[in-house]
Amino acid sequence: MSKAIKPNKKYFSDQLDGEEVLYVFRRHPIVMRKGLVISLLFPLLGVLPTLFKPTLGFTWFFAGIGLGILAGGLVIFPYWVGWYFSVFITTNQRFIQITQKGFFHRSVADLSLNQIQSINYAISGIQETLLGFGTIMMQTYVGDLILNDIHKPAHIQKKLVSIFRDQGIVPSNYPGGNINNEEFEIEEIEN
Repeated sequence: MSKAIKPNKKYFSDQLDGEEVLYVFRRHPIVMRKGLVISLLFPLLGVLPTLFKPTLGFTWFFAGIGLGILAGGLVIFPYWVGWYFSVFITTNQRFIQITQKGFFHRSVADLSLNQIQSINYAISGIQETLLGFGTIMMQTYVGDLILNDIHKPAHIQKKLVSIFRDQGIVPSNYPGGNINNEEFEIEEIEN
């Protein structure tokens, strides 16, 4: 028995009627590195009392590690929320960038697909090369959109270009389409 798929299923709250989600991606988990380093300090701080006073025993040692892990988890949780809920969504009509910072700040950038002129990527430095992340730059008619710390930017750039071509989006010189001299009369000014 096959399960029927809803034709108008909404994958995110701002999805328009008839809009189909084609590709979803997010930033590299490296964006959580600051929270990870800070959270790893807490288990170390938890065992410090037993380092200075070894007579406290293993109970204090394991209790210190446990409390340190719990405190570290509380510290890294907002960083994880920011990473997990920051997504990039490509639909058959638009490109949406949702950026979450902490619990109470969310920003959304919404571009029509035909506003995007080109998609490029850059991987610079040893850290980005070894860990496989980089920057994707989208040139648009309204300005440049820079997507930092994107996991496998070459793969994502290739996928986005493929989606745009499948949707019939071809970059043009003018937002309204190509301008031909035949469409406008050009008046010559005589001196």
